[in-house]
Amino acid sequence: MMIKWAATAAAAALALTLPATAHASDAGPASVPQIVPISVAVSALEVATEDRTGYQRTSFRHWNSGVNPSDGCNTRAEVLIAEAVVAPEVGPGCTLTGGVWWSYYDAKEVTPAGALDIDHMMPLAEAWDSGASAWTPARREAYANDLGQDSSLVAVTARSNRSKSDQDPAQWLPPSADAVCRYGAEWTAAKSRWGLAVDEQERDRLLDIAAGCGDTKVVFTPAP
Repeated sequence: MMIKWAATAAAAALALTLPATAHASDAGPASVPQIVPISVAVSALEVATEDRTGYQRTSFRHWNSGVNPSDGCNTRAEVLIAEAVVAPEVGPGCTLTGGVWWSYYDAKEVTPAGALDIDHMMPLAEAWDSGASAWTPARREAYANDLGQDSSLVAVTARSNRSKSDQDPAQWLPPSADAVCRYGAEWTAAKSRWGLAVDEQERDRLLDIAAGCGDTKVVFTPAP
C-alpha cells in the first residue's frame, strides 16, 4: 500500500503530480489525489444517523472482472497480486500459486492466497447505512470492486476480517496497535472518497484516533 503517512507540505503542494497508486485504475483526468491532515479530514465528514433499512449484501455485486476483463483475474485476485510482498505465480484462469502477504491489521505474514480475505475498508453494510442505499446498482458495484484507491480493498487474515465484520471504528479497531493510525486514516479516506457520512460515535472515535496520530495524513481521490 502506498499511503504517504509522512507527507510534507512540499508533498502536498505536489499532489497534483502524484502518479496512480499500485492497484489504482484510471479515475479520469479530473480526479486528483487529496492529502489532508487526519483531524481536518475527519472534521470535514458529514455527520448523520445511519439507517440499515433494506440492506442486502447482494445489493453490492462483487467480485467482478476487475480492470482487465480479458485477463481472467477478478477484483479479489487483482488485489492479491498488487499487495503481495512476494509475488505469486499467476497461472491459467488467474490461479495464484505461492506468494506472501502482510496482514497489517494483526501484523502477520500470510501464505497462501487462500488464507486471506479481501476486506472492504468500509464494510458494505456500513456504506449502505451511510448513504449508499441511495446509489444506483452500478455505483454500488463500483464501490464493492474499488480498485481506484489502494486503501479501499485490503488483503488481511480471514480471522481479523471476520472479527471486524461490519463494525465501524467506534466498535472495532485492528488488534495491532501499530495499525491504528493507518486504519483510522484509511477509513476516513474511504468515507471521503465516496462522500459518505459518519454517525456521532464513529466521528468521535475517529477524532480520538486523530488526536493520537500526530501528523498522519489522509490520502484519497474522489470517486468518479
